[in-house]
Amino acid sequence: MTAVRTHTHAQAVDAAVDLFTRQGYEGTTVEEIADAAKVSRATFFRRFRSKEDVVFADHELLLEEVVVMLAATRPDARASEESGHDLGRGWDPDVDPYLEVCRAARMVFDHHVGQRETSLARYALLQQVPALRDRELITTHRYERAFTHYLRDTLPPERSTSTASIAFAASVVAVHNAILRRWLRTPSLELRPELEEAFADLRRAAVLGTAAGPAADDGTPVTRRVVVTVVEGAAGPDEVARAVREALV
Repeated sequence: MTAVRTHTHAQAVDAAVDLFTRQGYEGTTVEEIADAAKVSRATFFRRFRSKEDVVFADHELLLEEVVVMLAATRPDARASEESGHDLGRGWDPDVDPYLEVCRAARMVFDHHVGQRETSLARYALLQQVPALRDRELITTHRYERAFTHYLRDTLPPERSTSTASIAFAASVVAVHNAILRRWLRTPSLELRPELEEAFADLRRAAVLGTAAGPAADDGTPVTRRVVVTVVEGAAGPDEVARAVREALV
């Protein structure tokens, strides 16, 4: 994976997390962060709009890289739903969109593990500052939205329904977050293989869930049901993957 944090962003994120940890979120000023990151106040506000923004600055760059990675396998012939011009649903049969979404999520996981000290310090900080936890939820939603849009644009017509795309995108993010939280709580664990296995389960469930269903006597497809699965907040990745698989099959 290419580096996603520019030097200025890296300095600012690390400086902010360190100051917030030592002085408290409310007790740290923008000026102190700028001084610690060795940038001017004007430069700080050109790059970051607030203290919240600087904590998640590397997430912004990472999300951009995820979008670029997915765009590389997005078929040019597919018109986006937002354009209003349906030119036909073109897709590359050699590309597995489910696999590409999992590959992008894996890159996010590897980024957090690779930035060990910053990730662990930020996780501890998020437990103390509710506003930062809210911001993290917004970031999570942006990943889900990017994955959903990509799937709707790249899956074959019989699989690219909004419901199916939303379900798979949300499942990938949920499993990623569950395993990442386990690593953040116990960073000595090697959880990459478990992440890969969970993603493989989700891909299998997605393919089974979108296979052609039974037809009525007149040949028209039977209307599919939308199934929502609910798991406990403390559920591990195995439980999440199993619940999603059982709901989709």
